[in-house]
Amino acid sequence: MTQHVPAILQSAPFIRRYPGNPVLDATKVPYPTALVFNAGVTKFNGKYVMIFRNDYGSLVDQTLEPHHTTDLGIAYSDDGLSWTAGPKPVFKMHDEEIIRAYDPRLTVIGGRCYMCFAVDTHHGIRGGIAVTDDLEHFEVLSLSTPDLRNMVLFPEPIGGKYVRLERPFTVYSRGGRDRFDAWISESPDLKHWGNSSLLLAVEQVPFANDKVGPAAPPVRTDKGWLTTFHAVDVDPARGKHGWEDTWKKRYTAGIMLLDLEDPRKVIGMSMQPLLAPETDYEIGGGFRNHVIFPGGMILEDDGEVKIYYGSADTVECLATAHVDDLLRLCLEPEQK
Repeated sequence: MTQHVPAILQSAPFIRRYPGNPVLDATKVPYPTALVFNAGVTKFNGKYVMIFRNDYGSLVDQTLEPHHTTDLGIAYSDDGLSWTAGPKPVFKMHDEEIIRAYDPRLTVIGGRCYMCFAVDTHHGIRGGIAVTDDLEHFEVLSLSTPDLRNMVLFPEPIGGKYVRLERPFTVYSRGGRDRFDAWISESPDLKHWGNSSLLLAVEQVPFANDKVGPAAPPVRTDKGWLTTFHAVDVDPARGKHGWEDTWKKRYTAGIMLLDLEDPRKVIGMSMQPLLAPETDYEIGGGFRNHVIFPGGMILEDDGEVKIYYGSADTVECLATAHVDDLLRLCLEPEQK
């Protein structure tokens, strides 16, 4: 039985969308692209760094080039607000087996910048991890078996092991349809992964009935690992909400708190979305409207949290909140 999700969902009242949204779109990239979204964002070597997904095509004609043209671009910022895109893409995977790499997530561990990404292949979707020291040359460390996606790394080893969140495609064991959940795994070397366990299931999230999974990489707070997740609900009555004839899904962002020493323990979780599609650039004019997907979260020294998210699968946006409000939302879930 499909879980009922309210037709109207609202963002937490303390969330503030940046007035200059989108912070990055196709018009701000110095080469011809169409969709600029689902970026990973971090601080590295004294600058804010964003690696974003490029899907090529025509915004005017609402058409896309074949999937194998997708690549990843880079942008830099001094303040996390105003971004300058690099002159060319920085990462691409394509050969006789691999179709494309996309949806990057960035985590700095031990002074090196690690990037998780999804990989479409002719035999399934895989998750990849690469590392870079100069943001120009990337060494691919590992590719998972199919089907795995939405991998994000914790910014430090926990109990002597590297830890990641991920979303497997458990179709057969979940009734032969979309019913995807968030899992957690560990590794001694960022190459070999195992000891996997379920972290968060769809049925535990009141604003999801289709899938949940990782979003931005976790950040450390005094009370636990603050962790966003994506939550998807499907309504068969939805019609045209983008370029396609029908788009029945809605993506929202949730937030939860994991134990610092054992992140397999969920300390608390908001029962309401952190971010729900509401603004013009989230619900209209995009490739797939009603989509919010966080890919980067930065905790500043003054307690402000910058949350970078893809909007309508078309542009990259920013929302902010104070860390105390986010923690309160997780630990006092009845309070919005």
